[in-house]
Amino acid sequence: MKQKQHSDGRKQDLYNAIATIETAEEAKAFLGDLCTPAEIEAFADRWRAANMISDGTPYRQITAETGVSTATVTRVARFLNQGFGGYAALINKTKEK
Repeated sequence: MKQKQHSDGRKQDLYNAIATIETAEEAKAFLGDLCTPAEIEAFADRWRAANMISDGTPYRQITAETGVSTATVTRVARFLNQGFGGYAALINKTKEK
């Protein structure tokens, strides 16, 4: 149980750090330090797919336009519709701006 509590604390520290990001430049710098270029590309692909799904774009069109696999598009759609609400919340926030 101690291992899980330790892991949860580390994750909470990360979530708290992310919550302090105020600008796109800060996000870019933080993710640039934290992630590999391939991880950032994967995040960007999933984010684009989430936006396209939210707009009602057919899955095959998303795959054709982004190069993201149909499995990834399906996974993103599942989390967009039945996940923790993160995609939907940020899609709504970014569309409000």
